Amino acid sequence: MKGMKMSKIERALISLTDKSGIESFAAELAGLGIEILSTGGTAKKLRDSGLTVKDVSDFTGFPEMLDGRVKTLHPKVHGGILNQRANAAHQKQCTEQGLQNIDLIAVNLYAFEKTVANPECTLADAIENIDIGGPTLLRASAKNFQDVTVIVDPADYSLVLEEIKATGNTTLKTRFNLARKVFALTSAYDTAIIRWLEGVDVETNNYFSGE
Repeated sequence: MKGMKMSKIERALISLTDKSGIESFAAELAGLGIEILSTGGTAKKLRDSGLTVKDVSDFTGFPEMLDGRVKTLHPKVHGGILNQRANAAHQKQCTEQGLQNIDLIAVNLYAFEKTVANPECTLADAIENIDIGGPTLLRASAKNFQDVTVIVDPADYSLVLEEIKATGNTTLKTRFNLARKVFALTSAYDTAIIRWLEGVDVETNNYFSGE
């Protein structure tokens, strides 16, 4: 893989809880000819800022459903992320199945720790704030860092834009460093969930802190 010429980033999926700085970042991407896919509140925020956005449901041909529990969990999304661009067999399958590459992912996760910090938080509240699609997108993108740029921290927007403007894509070193950030985040996220769940009596729905 080393030394392989990277193709230009053509498509980005943006779905955020922390939307700070996203309008200007997405506007820069759009100005570089990158198609923007998004969901829910993020899509609305980007459209309200004047950007053209394609809903993920239009990209997949499958609606968001189950109160938003299923939005991005679809082969057209994950196939677009996980296919290895230099793998001829992968590319043949993508062509046969009509899969389009998703080259950049900007995602952060439901605020689980903020939710459970509220003394009034119930077990049902906590469960609904366990993100499924977000970590799946992040882990898929980080696994395929050879081909995909994944961003979990708005502080990385400027570096990513700088590199895309220079070459049409990010460097392997940057993609690898961003992937490491992903696995650090998802590890901490899962740890926070299990620590809280260890303090719950599921039969009474009471939180007793486990101490």
